[in-house]
Amino acid sequence: MDTTQTMNWKAFKEQLVANPDLDLQFQYAENKWVDASYHITEIKQAPITSVDCGGVKNSWTEIIVQLWEPGEKQQERAMKVRKALSIVEIVETALPLNPTATVKIEFGNSQFDTRQMFPGTISINGENLIVDLQPDFTQCKAINRGGSCGTTNSGEECCAPTEKPKVEMKNLAVATDCCTPGGGCC
Repeated sequence: MDTTQTMNWKAFKEQLVANPDLDLQFQYAENKWVDASYHITEIKQAPITSVDCGGVKNSWTEIIVQLWEPGEKQQERAMKVRKALSIVEIVETALPLNPTATVKIEFGNSQFDTRQMFPGTISINGENLIVDLQPDFTQCKAINRGGSCGTTNSGEECCAPTEKPKVEMKNLAVATDCCTPGGGCC
């Protein structure tokens, strides 16, 4: 997996550990914030194995932190980073998390379809540690490796347009010499 635009679990957790007394805020779109009443409902570790269009097997691990907004506002300020770290500690006691795994934040509400996003910049603004969420993206790993999107045995790319073979139609109902020995129809 191309991790040039992603953050691993170790780097993400280090940002939390360095700022335990700040309020943990998540921005999921421009001027759109996860409600301060959010809960961290679970942290998932997902090992991924795939074969890309170029025929190469790939594997990586993702850590997915799931956020949930309750239907009614329960508080004015977001949870402290230290509370999030206590949840991380509970999780890591039961499930050791891969420090090199790619981090994703899973979130959705009534105005925003649930999706997994990458933590982009993490910044401090007053008493807040702000995690700016960036959309997930698709990629062609074969092209990213400098290859093509797979090739056929004759060297053609698998996604390239192909010409269909031309079929010659013959009317076999017409009496001709074709169905005689040596005529070539059988």
